[in-house]
Amino acid sequence: FYGKYRHKIQELRRSSPEVFESRLEKRSEVKKQPVGYSKQGEFIRCMEEKARPIFLAEGLGTKTSKGGFTKDKTLDSILNVEMVKEKSAEEIKQIWNQYFSAKDTVYAVIPAEKFDLIWKRAQKCPSFLYALPRKEGYEFFVGQWSGAELHFTSLINIQTQGESAPSQLVLYHYPELQKEKGIVLMTAEMDSKFLMVHEAQCLANQVQFFYATDRSETYELVEAFNHRSSEFKYMSVIAELEQSGLGRELRPGQASDKS
Repeated sequence: FYGKYRHKIQELRRSSPEVFESRLEKRSEVKKQPVGYSKQGEFIRCMEEKARPIFLAEGLGTKTSKGGFTKDKTLDSILNVEMVKEKSAEEIKQIWNQYFSAKDTVYAVIPAEKFDLIWKRAQKCPSFLYALPRKEGYEFFVGQWSGAELHFTSLINIQTQGESAPSQLVLYHYPELQKEKGIVLMTAEMDSKFLMVHEAQCLANQVQFFYATDRSETYELVEAFNHRSSEFKYMSVIAELEQSGLGRELRPGQASDKS
């Protein structure tokens, strides 16, 4: 092969040395590329990756229950789990937060250790009375765990409708990445006729405040509500929120003044 084109190669080298060197460099680059490599193939793979979204249509293939909330909402219906398995916990956290920050909802990435504590306590104490700050006073909501879902409805709803009282907020917790990545993803659905996002966020914050606390007096309120109802005093919930500063920070008007 070389003998057949030797004369032309030598002529090119004498007449246009820069062109000759350029062709040698390109030939060298081709040799370095692995077998089966092609720029076209690389381009196609790149476009395929872009065409596969990390987030899917939320609630895809899921059923809605009474009140419009998603029934059996799975992480696979929201997130392309396979695509994020190679990413670090911090990268997944950034992706999750960036995606949901553009949506009118509540969301969080909970450290595995903190969720472990919440989960263990939720098994022993599956319900609690939460106090939502209003312009004047507080409105009480009952939170009830059902698997990894936490359902909230106002106390007045329960008093008037009993067991048929509809959920007004549902927090969905996803522990699928807990062991491998050390994080638990959370998002929510709410009935916007009754709750605004900042109010739902207030209730979500209180879950960690009461269930993940290191302060024994705080968690004792949860235990009393579930197992010693005669000892439970709803004003103690308000007092705990006020003492921590959480109640004042979340009260409408005062919170906006700080921002």
